[in-house]
Amino acid sequence: MRRFYAPKQNFSDSQVKLDADETRHLRDVLRLKTGDAASVFDGEGGEFEGVISIIGKKESMLDIRQPVGPPAAESPIELTLAVSLLKGEKFDLVTQKAVELGVAKLIPLETARADVRAGDGDKRQQRWQKIALGATKQCGRAKLMHVAKPIRFNTFAGTAESPVYFFTERDGTSLPADLSGQKITAVIGPEGGWEDSEIEFARKCGFELVTLGGRILRAETAAIVIAALLQHRFGDLN
Repeated sequence: MRRFYAPKQNFSDSQVKLDADETRHLRDVLRLKTGDAASVFDGEGGEFEGVISIIGKKESMLDIRQPVGPPAAESPIELTLAVSLLKGEKFDLVTQKAVELGVAKLIPLETARADVRAGDGDKRQQRWQKIALGATKQCGRAKLMHVAKPIRFNTFAGTAESPVYFFTERDGTSLPADLSGQKITAVIGPEGGWEDSEIEFARKCGFELVTLGGRILRAETAAIVIAALLQHRFGDLN
């Protein structure tokens, strides 16, 4: 069944409105017709089966038949990934795979050795959020991963809630076996590595420094691997 997204405010007791982008996809790409079955999720965990009742130029309507469980359940942990900005389409890849791995929030970090600078933060955020929406449709989640605006590492570090696992190529210990609470933040640095001052600041902020041995990973690979490791250790990939 085809899946669509509509924010919660677009729902009534018996109908849901799809916006222009979703309508264009429904009408011009999928070529669905009135009377066709479809499902829609609200980005907050709700999923519903329905039937297309109206297809317009800028919006469509679905008659809701019943609430259903989403194809993919949410992870029992609320995982935030804070990842250094990466050049080209590498951060796009991280965004897509983070959704697939059940990440709740993605925070782009501007670090000392980052390949790129934040630039137009609003525009970048909108791009990554759109990528996240597409990945959510594909992987069956009903909750949208939130993508934050790019933020400087020191600003982020001063406000991050523990537990925070700061992954570094040196000066760290092994990943702990146990987790207190249901929230985790994992911090992944740039391909050029962390500066000494950033590692020291992370230590002062109470972050748990973690070093993974055995492999030298590219930054985008590290972000994906670390998300998978944390979901295996504390989440639902076990």
